[in-house]
Amino acid sequence: MSKTTYRSVDVDGVEIFYREAGEPRAPKLLLLHGFPTSSHMFRDLLPLLDDRFHIAAPDLPGFGRSANPRKNSFESIADTIERFTEIVGFDRFAVYVFDYGAPTGFRLAIRRPERIIAIISQNGNAYVEGLSDGWNPIRNYWENASEANRAALRGMLTPEMTYWQYSHGVPDPSVISPDGYTLDDHYLTREGAAEVQLDLLGDYESNVTLYPTFQAYFRERQPPLLAVWGRNDPFFLPAGAEAYKRDLPKADVRFFETGHFALETHAAEIAGVIRTFLSTGAKAAPKATMPMPAGA
Repeated sequence: MSKTTYRSVDVDGVEIFYREAGEPRAPKLLLLHGFPTSSHMFRDLLPLLDDRFHIAAPDLPGFGRSANPRKNSFESIADTIERFTEIVGFDRFAVYVFDYGAPTGFRLAIRRPERIIAIISQNGNAYVEGLSDGWNPIRNYWENASEANRAALRGMLTPEMTYWQYSHGVPDPSVISPDGYTLDDHYLTREGAAEVQLDLLGDYESNVTLYPTFQAYFRERQPPLLAVWGRNDPFFLPAGAEAYKRDLPKADVRFFETGHFALETHAAEIAGVIRTFLSTGAKAAPKATMPMPAGA
């Protein structure tokens, strides 16, 4: 029988909540969620994979039941998640990255490439062509971090916007469980959560700056990569999924007729593709040859 356990661990002073499933001796799979959700987004995926893989799905710092990060930046979040993997014994693993989980996971990969066996990117972007016009208000804040531009982003934190992110591009929104977006809205009301999220929206520019470094890692290391993409994502366009093939000619790119939160509608299909990919298509990554970039 499948069983998911729910744990918390102190990571250098930051409490991290995580879901764990599978046999500890099995191949390891790290699941990294995005904005504005938590490890709850993987609730349907875990029981579909835990018979073959040892899975850990943390709530990123500032999300879900985890404490706020030491600094409201993606670099700080990556620092904590890197230590989290060490503490829970994830020495070598495949990583599933979604939305904010992508720049987090890719930071781990460029720091310690020998630890990454394979990458599954579910609407996790690393190319400028993958950014839609939906990023324009956020770009305005990157270019001018005024109070007015920051205040304009507060609309990203409303229940209406959360539901829109879940439902946009889904042919039949009635199949989306309200549990996910309702829980996300609850966590967004935590003390300090709004300021953390606004800071991270501003800091996302640091991820775009690192895109060339992520792409150099792909070319140098050639990690096995599976892209499973909601075709109708309003933020990360299909072009971002196809772009992986430029640096990873063997990348497996699959599109699903859904939106940003593809697991809400296609968990079984995505799980099936992952099982095949990790069982037959993913090979152990070679030893590191790429140095850690300055500041990482």
